[in-house]
Amino acid sequence: MAGKCIRPMFAAFLLCGCGAGTQLDGSSRAVNVATSLPPPDTTTVAIDVTPYHIVPGDEIAVTVFGAPELDRSGTVDAAGNFSLPLTGALRAAQKTPEEFAAEVEAKLRGPYLKNPRVAVNVKQSGNQQTVTVDGAVQQPGVYPVVGRMSLQQAVATARGATDLANIRNVIVFRTVGGQKMAAMFDLKDIRSGRMADPQIFGNDIVVVGEDAIQKFLRNATVPLLGRFLPVVL
Repeated sequence: MAGKCIRPMFAAFLLCGCGAGTQLDGSSRAVNVATSLPPPDTTTVAIDVTPYHIVPGDEIAVTVFGAPELDRSGTVDAAGNFSLPLTGALRAAQKTPEEFAAEVEAKLRGPYLKNPRVAVNVKQSGNQQTVTVDGAVQQPGVYPVVGRMSLQQAVATARGATDLANIRNVIVFRTVGGQKMAAMFDLKDIRSGRMADPQIFGNDIVVVGEDAIQKFLRNATVPLLGRFLPVVL
């Protein structure tokens, strides 16, 4: 997987998610600071680069455009079926969301709707593979890894970066060969296409850095004019 290396001149960088800045450099004993992150251990998480297929236990949302009374959200049952108005129970397991949407369209077309358009979204996966997104994001938390997920998608899943985020300092922690590893990525370069968007796997931890200066200015409770206050960078 392509990624941006942690440059030697970065002796330390700030990450939010705790009161003080977190330092990570080549002397770190907790993790192996890598120039890029290979895929994780296959014993830790199954590497799935194929399109996502619905499995029993998935929570899905079926949207029928122009007919909101037919929309349904729920869980695919143990037999792999999902029930919808008019069509009844349909086989959803082992199908991609697009394939299941096409089947629902076929069932609705003719008897009920002239030209149905259906979207199927997996809201939560039953395969229990998750990624932790922390730091300067709108909603830090643990989110399901549905199909092939990129770093941009992982951050977007947490509702995106906050206005205090330093998106040039986004860290991904991963276990590779039994060793905890970390690499830093520049989300701004990824968004502009100057850097490849790395793949995120189950059990990864993504931490979005915080701009210490912006945080200082926002949290200041005393007038700044004519006064020098300590700033820890």
